[in-house]
Amino acid sequence: MSRMKKTLKRMLTMTLALCSTLTMTLTAFADEPYTSYNYDYWGNTVPSQSGYTAKKALTGKDMNLTKLADKADPLFVSDDAKVELNGAKDIFLDDDAKEFWVADTDNNRILRLDINLNLIGRYYGVSGFGKKKEMSNFKSPSGIYVAKSSITGDLMMYVADTENDRIIKAKVTSNTECEFVQDYTKPDSALYDSKTFKPSKVVVDNAENVYSVVSSVNTGSVQFSRDGSFTGFYGANRVEATAAVIAQKLWRKLASNDQISGMKRNVPTEYANFDIDADGFIYTVTEVATDTDAVKKLNPAGYNIWDNEVGDEYQFGDSTEGPALNLPDDFNFKTKLTDIVVSNNGMINVLDYETGRIFQYDKLCQLVCIFGGKNNAHQKGSFIAPNAVEAYGNNVYVLDGTKNDITVYEETTFGEKLHNAYLLYGEGKYTEAEPYWEEVIARDGGYQSAYIGLGKAALKNDEYTKALKYFKVAYDQDDYDKAFEYTREEFLRDNFTVIIIIILAVIILWIVIKRLLKRRKKAKEGK
Repeated sequence: MSRMKKTLKRMLTMTLALCSTLTMTLTAFADEPYTSYNYDYWGNTVPSQSGYTAKKALTGKDMNLTKLADKADPLFVSDDAKVELNGAKDIFLDDDAKEFWVADTDNNRILRLDINLNLIGRYYGVSGFGKKKEMSNFKSPSGIYVAKSSITGDLMMYVADTENDRIIKAKVTSNTECEFVQDYTKPDSALYDSKTFKPSKVVVDNAENVYSVVSSVNTGSVQFSRDGSFTGFYGANRVEATAAVIAQKLWRKLASNDQISGMKRNVPTEYANFDIDADGFIYTVTEVATDTDAVKKLNPAGYNIWDNEVGDEYQFGDSTEGPALNLPDDFNFKTKLTDIVVSNNGMINVLDYETGRIFQYDKLCQLVCIFGGKNNAHQKGSFIAPNAVEAYGNNVYVLDGTKNDITVYEETTFGEKLHNAYLLYGEGKYTEAEPYWEEVIARDGGYQSAYIGLGKAALKNDEYTKALKYFKVAYDQDDYDKAFEYTREEFLRDNFTVIIIIILAVIILWIVIKRLLKRRKKAKEGK
């Protein structure tokens, strides 16, 4: 009877713990404008607390673009100047100056905003262009990059001036004017076989080499030197090794020249966007989701550090196994990654245009959280055409080209715990991260990575049995095997003397028994 009581008591305790965790999670959902989720060990979507909440969505008027139509303001343009964004395609943070720059595409201008997204500058073109040193206006600028020159110290603006078929490099001289320095146009090279030159995005490295995403170019980003010379292509995507591609490669070895000429070429997919970090690594995203090159981290030589050629260790965006939470059952979506930004705290934010989701990863490519969506166009934190993402500290900014606003996401309390835990974990400070992981589990008992983090902390503290329990919950077979090996070694070390004594005792006992049996045998033979 007592054994039954103990069993019932144990089951009741587990049930209450589960209910407590579920209640905490549901309460968190009620406080957020959208449902957040994560993935379990089997790749299924599971509810999770939200790491971010939509703080505000700012329109042009909220950014004080009315200054452009105010004659009394230094930023005045004209009485009928557009005071709202229009089809904006890109947003960039100058981390040194703590300023945002927006490519307001359909308004043919570049906007300069302070850290609170208030207008402080506007540019409609560059002065000193061409032989006559005239004003040259922007035409559908789709990409913007700003940095101080490492050579001259001047603030330089790089604009992907799409419909002018050029990239413009200009020195920023005031809040309204910039002077022409260099343009980068269609390369006059046999290597460049595209008939057009439509740059959409641009980044620049510390040596002032210019990299551009160009429409209809699938051999990587187009690269120019500081002086404007075309230097080739950088970091091309690979052709995904589908069954059809492999079959065609085999057939090409057997086919005639006429048959080969009639075959459809399998070519890499062009980039959608990219970003560059302080160490010079370029991060790329490709709209068409593939297991090979959806997201890449390229070193200066153009080699992908996150090489998926031998497996699927790195996964980005939504799983293809099933629809994400908070989407209609009949919603047929396909991940379409459209932008990426690496924040100054090391977090990697990837924007999915198709679902409006932002997928955040740590520097080890572990999924931290998922937020945002396309559930309701009128809802704060929901999008129609999310074109670009930027980050400052733990805040995330999303530019919507149809709603013509910028949504500011700030971390929740849960998100703060996550970020502290992941940052310490990424630095190998497992013990320091332990209290944050414990708080994560207290708020979301199903957060798998937290158990791995606690298991790593237990391993570092030589608590091998404790580590085994955490790794088992997380289905972390590799770390479980490691912890088991340490547990076995610890057992042998702590009980070495006892084990030796037992072995010796067994040997002695075996010798004694053997001698007794031998004597008994001799005694029987003597009779």
